[in-house]
Amino acid sequence: MSRKSAVVPDPTVIGNVASPPFARLPDPASFFSVRAARLRQLAETSNLAPYLNFLARLATVQSDIQSGLPRPERPDTQTIARARAFEMPLLDRSTLAGDKAVGSVFDRLFAAATAIDKPVDAAKALAHVTAADHVQRLAMAHSVFSNSLPADAIAEHVFVWAGLQVYFARLASVLDLAMLAPVADGVCPVCGSMPASTMVVGWPGSHGARFCSCSLCGTLWHYVRVKCVLCGSTKGIGYQEIHGQSGVIKAETCDECLGWSKILYQNKEAAVDPVADDVASLGLDLLMREGPYHRGGFSPLLAGF
Repeated sequence: MSRKSAVVPDPTVIGNVASPPFARLPDPASFFSVRAARLRQLAETSNLAPYLNFLARLATVQSDIQSGLPRPERPDTQTIARARAFEMPLLDRSTLAGDKAVGSVFDRLFAAATAIDKPVDAAKALAHVTAADHVQRLAMAHSVFSNSLPADAIAEHVFVWAGLQVYFARLASVLDLAMLAPVADGVCPVCGSMPASTMVVGWPGSHGARFCSCSLCGTLWHYVRVKCVLCGSTKGIGYQEIHGQSGVIKAETCDECLGWSKILYQNKEAAVDPVADDVASLGLDLLMREGPYHRGGFSPLLAGF
C-alpha cells in the first residue's frame, strides 16, 4: 500500500442536488444485515479479514436478536416540544437507566454472541460484560456516550456499544422525520452522538449531497459539503487519500481546528457502509497519524488500533 498522500480539492461536482431531506432514519430490520454483508464483502480482499469477518458475525447477531422485541415507543409530545425549544436531540440518553428494554437487548446480544467465532480476548471481554450487573453496564454505556473507551477495556465497551446501537436504532426508527431539526455541528439530531463518518450519496433526489452518519443510532443527517464536521469552519478544508486508491474514501481535513474526518463517496460505490468501510480503510487512519491532524468523530471499532 502506498504511503503517499496529496491535498487536493474535492473533485466531485456539488450540483444536481434536488432538495435532499434533512435526515434518513435507520430501518433496524435491514440495517445490520446489510452492514454484515458489506463487511463480508470487504473481508474478501482485505488484510483485516479476520477482524472484518468477526464484525460481520456481530452485525448478524445485532440483526437476529431483534425478533420478538416489543416495538419502541416514541417520545411523548411534551418531550419532543422541550427538545425542539432548547435545540436538543429528540432522544434523551439519560433515560436509559430506567428503560428495561435496554437490559433485554444487552442480554440477548451477549447470549447470542457467545456462539460466534471470536478471538480469545474478545471471548473474555464478552464473559465480563455478560456477568456485569445493570449498574456496571450503564457505566460502560456512559463511557460510550462520552466517546471515550478505556484502553484496558475496549473490547467490553465494543459489545456494549453494539447493544446500544440496536437499542437506539430501534428508537430512532419510530420517530417522525418532521420533528427533527439541526442541533449543533457534528451532533446527531436524534440521539446527540458524534458521527462515525460522512457520506456523499447518490440517492435519487439527493445526488451529490453529504450526510453525517451517527455512530450510535445510525441516523443520517444532511450536512453541507466543504464544511468541517468538527468545528463548522468552511476555511482551509482539504482532502487526502492514499495514492492510487479509487477515491471512494478520503480524509477531509480542516486547517482551522486541525481535525479530520472520513468522507465516503457512496455515489461512486453504492455498497459503501459508514461503519464497515470506516474499519476496512484503517490504512487511511495510519497515514493520517503521520500528519498534524487529529481524527474527530467517534469510531469505537478502531479504538484499539
